[in-house]
Amino acid sequence: QVQLVESGGGLVQAGGSLRLSCLASGRTFSSHAMGWFRQAPGKERELVANISRAGRNIYYTDSVKGRFTISRDNAKNTVYLQMNSLKPEDTAIYYCAAVFSSAGVVPKRSNEYGYWGQGTQVTVSS
Repeated sequence: QVQLVESGGGLVQAGGSLRLSCLASGRTFSSHAMGWFRQAPGKERELVANISRAGRNIYYTDSVKGRFTISRDNAKNTVYLQMNSLKPEDTAIYYCAAVFSSAGVVPKRSNEYGYWGQGTQVTVSS
C-alpha cells in the first residue's frame, strides 16, 4: 500500500515558478514509477511527466517540455515537479500517482497507476 501526499501548489503570475512535491508512505517507493498528472476544469486528466523507479527514464508531454522538470529522491520517498515559465493554460489540479513497475518502465496511461494523491491546485494568472 502506498499513500501519496502532494504539496506546493498555489497562485502564481504567468512566467513564475512553482515546485510541487509528493511524499510517499511505505518502504517500496523505489519499486514504483511515478507520474504527475493534471486536470483542468472541463478537461480530461492528462499526463504531465513521469519517471522510472531509478530516475533514468523520463517522459514529458510536449506542452511542458523545456519548462517542467520531474525528479525523485528515493531516500526521501519524494518525487518533485519543478515548473518554470508557467502559463495560464497550466492552471489545473495536479495529481501525483504511483505504479509498481519494472526497471526503466514509465507507464503513460492513467489507468495503469494504482495509487493517487488528493491533488494540489495550481493557478496561473495572466
